[in-house]
Amino acid sequence: MKILLAHNYYGSTAPSGENQVFEAERGLLRQRGHCVREFVRRSDEIRDQGAWGAVKGACAVPWNPWSVVAIRRAVDAFQPDVVHVHNTFPLISPGIFPAIGHRAARVLTLHNYRLFCPAAIPMRAGKVCTDCLDRHSAWPALRHGCYRNSRLATVPLAFSVGLRRMLGTWTRHVDAFIALTDFQRDRMIAAGLPAELVHVKPNFYPGNPTPAPWAARRPSVVFAGRLTAEKGVIALVRAWTQWGAAAPELRIVGDGELRGDLERLAAAAPETPIRFLGQLPGEAAQAEIAHARLLVLPSEWFEGFPMVIREAFAFGVPAAVSAIGPLPAIVQASSSGVVFAPAHPESLLREVRTAWETPGLLEQLGQGARQAFEARYTEDANAQTLMAIYQQAITVNQERRGAQ
Repeated sequence: MKILLAHNYYGSTAPSGENQVFEAERGLLRQRGHCVREFVRRSDEIRDQGAWGAVKGACAVPWNPWSVVAIRRAVDAFQPDVVHVHNTFPLISPGIFPAIGHRAARVLTLHNYRLFCPAAIPMRAGKVCTDCLDRHSAWPALRHGCYRNSRLATVPLAFSVGLRRMLGTWTRHVDAFIALTDFQRDRMIAAGLPAELVHVKPNFYPGNPTPAPWAARRPSVVFAGRLTAEKGVIALVRAWTQWGAAAPELRIVGDGELRGDLERLAAAAPETPIRFLGQLPGEAAQAEIAHARLLVLPSEWFEGFPMVIREAFAFGVPAAVSAIGPLPAIVQASSSGVVFAPAHPESLLREVRTAWETPGLLEQLGQGARQAFEARYTEDANAQTLMAIYQQAITVNQERRGAQ
């Protein structure tokens, strides 16, 4: 099959799960003999230009005429069966979908909620907010300045959301959407996507690692991710300081705006074993997860499908997650972890401590995590699902072409 992959890379200074997924799926398709080409832009193009770059990026969000012309040329030259788009923000723009027309099936992965939520993350003032999704309007985001806490910065995104609704881009010009979880699929359908076009395919882990023997693992718990409010790291550190000296070592991988606050919280309870490892290279971060006995993910917003979960499951590491968005379904469906209330240090402490102190429980949950990986998150399982979605998108595209 001939596949054109389209993606706007986020800035190189900020690690991005979307970038990782794009590259992993590109490698997966090529390994299986498909002919793959890329149509990419990079946010660094505008960040390097300072204020002028920011203006250019804002203007490109709703409709980028350069991308419209470029995608037509790319499709004409390559003649792909499928154009699979991962991210259009900010430089590619959704204008590419009608530009492609019926010359190729059009597939879009929903890495976040940006189609209907200008901030992409359904969160405001530290709490989940779904006003734009529920009201089928971006006016709430514009009123509150949800993107970067700025009404001015929110304008192009809110305009893009409204323009797409008015033009029917998502109902007429995309042949298949890929949601990462059933939870996300249901939310996006309720917000306006056609139910028959939204499919579910979680992220996968490339390769098939051998889990470390349980007895050989470090008696520690690991968090890996951005140190930002929506990740729930304040509640995590507070729970650990309440646990005190008896707690297992908490190893925090990652960096972000809250690191200083977190270090001060930890320093106020010096007997509590908390270690900040900072941002680590990919292999080193995965090694931290692989040799831990529990991954903790205390998110306070709707995650897509966290990359750290697929990594933990691949290495047979159970997960402790907050009961929000898709997370409880991911771990409960496979008996691969425990669940606690979001933004609730006492609940986190209670559930994690019980699991840690119950003989044999974490090892059993780790076995469930590995079984979940083998059933749903391997390369083979992902490739089969992806090709089935492509075939359905091709059928929809052909039917639409015939109906013209």
